[in-house]
Amino acid sequence: MSDELVFAAEANVTEQPTSPRKPWKVLIVDDDEEVHSITKLALRNFTFDDRPLQFIHAYTGVEGIEQLREHKDVAVCLLDVVMETEHAGLDTASRIRTELKNSFVRIVLRTGQPGQAPEETIIAEYDINDYKEKTELTRGKLHTLM
Repeated sequence: MSDELVFAAEANVTEQPTSPRKPWKVLIVDDDEEVHSITKLALRNFTFDDRPLQFIHAYTGVEGIEQLREHKDVAVCLLDVVMETEHAGLDTASRIRTELKNSFVRIVLRTGQPGQAPEETIIAEYDINDYKEKTELTRGKLHTLM
């Protein structure tokens, strides 16, 4: 019998890199390219529940519906009221809830023309989550909104 110590081989443990958390999808539907750029800039470092944002872009109500068909897990839709028609955003909101039957996505209507439609009526009739004037959506308010 030998007094030699024998050790079990150490397992080769390699740390698994933590995969980044799946981003929240934010759909921006607006016919003004600058609104897309400003929104992305204001929210570029935003995270919620350790998840970043992924921006999806549409420039008409029809494109917005197409994007929602493709991305069924959009968390927030920032939707302009006036685009290709005076009420394109309202029509799009209606289609999201009725045609797509998507009750998951939070719809935030954004308007550059306040007073065009009464806020309380719009929120109730179109099952939207919020109604904001574009001028009031500063960086801080966009963060709060998210």
